[in-house]
Amino acid sequence: MSQRSPIGSLVLACGLFIAPIGGSQAAPGVYPQRAVRIVVPSAPGGGYDFLARVMAEKLPGELGQAVVVENRPGSGTLLGTQIVAAAAADGYTLLVGGLANLAFNPGLYAKPGYDPITDFVSIGLVGSFSYTLVARKDLPQSTIQEVISAARAQPGKLTMANAGIGSGQQVAAALFEHYAGIELLNVQYKGAQPAYTDLLAGRVDLFFDNTTTTKPFIEAQRTKALMSSGANRDPLLPGIPNGVEAGMNGLVLESWIGLFAPAHTPEPVIATLRQALGHALTDPAVRARFETNGWRLLSLTPEETGRYVRTEAERWTRFLREAGIRGE
Repeated sequence: MSQRSPIGSLVLACGLFIAPIGGSQAAPGVYPQRAVRIVVPSAPGGGYDFLARVMAEKLPGELGQAVVVENRPGSGTLLGTQIVAAAAADGYTLLVGGLANLAFNPGLYAKPGYDPITDFVSIGLVGSFSYTLVARKDLPQSTIQEVISAARAQPGKLTMANAGIGSGQQVAAALFEHYAGIELLNVQYKGAQPAYTDLLAGRVDLFFDNTTTTKPFIEAQRTKALMSSGANRDPLLPGIPNGVEAGMNGLVLESWIGLFAPAHTPEPVIATLRQALGHALTDPAVRARFETNGWRLLSLTPEETGRYVRTEAERWTRFLREAGIRGE
């Protein structure tokens, strides 16, 4: 798997977004003949929504039809994903798919209502991002080694915020406990915002959040960065060690996001979509929008993407079940 240049999140405007139609209209009988819908299985804002809206601006020029973004949150990312799994396999309903809905959900829920491998076909993965463990600014410990030592000395005393059941933040925290051999007191929040409210006020000790979101708090010295979750050091925080450097070889968590279509979508339609996405991602302005928001752009063949998604689904399903993390 080759990679180019790191995934953040950007809170964008809410509601339905219809990009202007660009390019020439398709010839009769040639896909697409009408607007293409991209279903985001989460609320507006965040990495899933950001990808969809960038593509809704760029893809009309490639496809010659409007692209509509439809946010369908519910039961985490289950509802929106189920909608696409059940949609007609004609290329007019696409899914923003990623680590949460295609790899975490099968491990979180006994019956998620879809199979991430057999119910979808990839158009392409766009990018990935890491998470960073931060501490309240006045925590006595200032390095990851000091935090681990303190947690081992007093199990359950240090508190770890997470953004909800099945969130990347919760899984990152569980990975940290597992590979560090420690026990933390986990504090559940409904989203990252309330977690930050308590972290910045000093009411909770630690939080594992996506690197782009937490970076401004680190730069303003409102939190202390301890460790990132990427396979390599994060370019946004080059002075912060990753889990491997901190002695936790299995602690690697990178969220990935891309576009998917229902299984059995005709191959010519998939080929058109893949070509359109590929062309969109060669635009320097589009690449800059992703990279400045913390994305590490990915470049994988369809075969590599299929293997990667399958491996991730198997890995995280196994880990979540072994860790006893279940969806609500």
